[in-house]
Amino acid sequence: MDKPADDLELWRAGARELMPEVVALRRRIHQFPELGLHLPETTRRVREGLAGLDVEIAEGKSTSSLIVTLRGREQGPTVLLRGDMDALPMPEDTGLEFASQNEGRMHACGHDSHTAMLVGAVHLLHRHRDRLAGNVKFFFQTGEEGYAGALHAIEEGMLDAAPAPTAAFAIHISPNIPTGVIASRSGPLMAATDTIHITLTGKGGHASQPHFTRDPIPAACEIVTALQGLVTRRIDAFDPVVLSITKIEAGTTSNVVPESAKLLGTLRSFSEKSRKAAREGIERIAAGIASAHELTLDIDLAPGYPVTVNDDKFVAFAQGVAQDLFGERGFLRMPAPIMGAEDFSYVLQKMPGCMVFLGVAPQDVPHHHAHACHSNRMIMDEEAMANGIAMHAAIAERFLSAPSL
Repeated sequence: MDKPADDLELWRAGARELMPEVVALRRRIHQFPELGLHLPETTRRVREGLAGLDVEIAEGKSTSSLIVTLRGREQGPTVLLRGDMDALPMPEDTGLEFASQNEGRMHACGHDSHTAMLVGAVHLLHRHRDRLAGNVKFFFQTGEEGYAGALHAIEEGMLDAAPAPTAAFAIHISPNIPTGVIASRSGPLMAATDTIHITLTGKGGHASQPHFTRDPIPAACEIVTALQGLVTRRIDAFDPVVLSITKIEAGTTSNVVPESAKLLGTLRSFSEKSRKAAREGIERIAAGIASAHELTLDIDLAPGYPVTVNDDKFVAFAQGVAQDLFGERGFLRMPAPIMGAEDFSYVLQKMPGCMVFLGVAPQDVPHHHAHACHSNRMIMDEEAMANGIAMHAAIAERFLSAPSL
């Protein structure tokens, strides 16, 4: 549905006007990052940022996630806009004036900006609520980084409370996309994840007499190599997986064969078919090699987030909104999904919608050379957040005007 240019400028100009407050909020959150499902300082900052607005705020029971409801001019459909709030357990080495003051914690995945943009979107849509043919719910989510905060909220019924949303939209920043550009794709956008725990137990002894031992280390090395063969020889190249063993733990000194060895890794996949084939292959290979070395095997493949699957119609809708707002080059169709994982996947299992990436490459760094999310040196172009705010607002208004897309 086409919109007059002045309607689009309403969102662009409004977002730019909000930027001083949005940047300040992002920096306050960045300076005091919190982990997990309970983020009291971050939640307090969000509530302060929404003070004085005519909105309803509900807080989770098992988490400090917030659902903020803005009612429009009439009782129509409801759309959900989501921003996650938690940080990562890692050091920060950016040298920013507002760098983390909480040791061993950093907003290295941009959730500080997601939160700030969503607060900005509440303000922008609140100013123009008479344009909304329905309601907007803003989901300020805790615990995305491995804690399944979205699933907690779903299980509590936070997303089902009236007025229940019928579609969902989320923005995730990326320093590796040109600044201000919106990027996404239909179908799988991000991967499912499984965590691999393998323990091999044998018999320890003197390193000079390995024949009296049952050495788990050669078996552990064989498993690592064989698993890479599994990926390339037994998994369809057009339905790929990524399997990485990231930690091997064994031994104490040079002249002792240890009794056990532990392997830790991750499996990423884009379909349940390839996921199932890889999981079965991991178990089969580990069991076979352990048996060949006369070792005891303990294996746990802990399931993580499912595949993040974007709805085709909603992606086309979001592309149209982005290109109307920012021009033909304002939207980039991604040729392939990425192997990161997202718990927004649980939301998209409940209702149609999509996640998009917002390019935030630092102005003086080519986007393909910028430090990526989860880097201890990740920085972003804060000015790009104006595009994110405008995108949230335009998506909400247009969807409520034509919820059938």
